[in-house]
Amino acid sequence: MTPGSICEIPPRSGAALRLEQGQVLRVIDPEGVQVSDLVAYSAADVRETISNGRTFDYEETIRLSTGHRLWSNRSNTMLTIIEDTVGCHDFLLTPCSEATFRHFYPDQPVHRGCFGNLAEALAPFGIESDAIPTAFNLFMNVPVDPADGTVQVLPPVSKPGDFIRLRAEMDLVIGLTACSAYASNGGSFKPIHYAIEG
Repeated sequence: MTPGSICEIPPRSGAALRLEQGQVLRVIDPEGVQVSDLVAYSAADVRETISNGRTFDYEETIRLSTGHRLWSNRSNTMLTIIEDTVGCHDFLLTPCSEATFRHFYPDQPVHRGCFGNLAEALAPFGIESDAIPTAFNLFMNVPVDPADGTVQVLPPVSKPGDFIRLRAEMDLVIGLTACSAYASNGGSFKPIHYAIEG
C-alpha cells in the first residue's frame, strides 16, 4: 500500500499488515461507534506478541491513551500511542468468536467474530489461531465498576472521523478488525479505515 493512503476494512472482517519500526499506524472510525480489535507480533519472531498484562503492569493503568506504550510478552515496547481523539479503549476483553456469539447472543446468527477474522488474516504470516492474544480493542467502551469490579460493554463514544495513531517501536505484524459483536458497536456494524504514515 502507498504510505498515507487510506485502506478500508469492511464491516465484520479483518486484515493483517507489516508495520516497520518508526512507522505510524492511524486507525480511523469513519462513521463512529465502531470497535477495531488490534493485535501485534514481532516480525522477527511472531511468538513475541502484545500483552495486556505486561502493559497494565508497566503503564500502571488500564486506561490507555496518548503517551502510553503497549508492551509485549517479553517486556519490550511494541507500540506507543502518539495521538488519540477518543481516549476510551479496552484491553480487558478477548476478541469475539463463535463461542462468544453462542454465549451472549443465543438468538442471533453465529458469526466467527474478530477471532476468526484475525485467524484468517494472520495465517499467511505463520501465526496460528492459538497465538491470538487479548486484543487492544480500539474505541471499545468497557467501564469497570469501582465497587465490585463488574464490567459492562457499552456503545463506543467515538464520533465519525475519530482516530488513534500508534508508532511502531519494532518491526511488527499487525492484525486489525472491524468488530463483529452486537453490544460492542451499539448494535450495528460499520467499516474501519487505516493508514500507514512514514
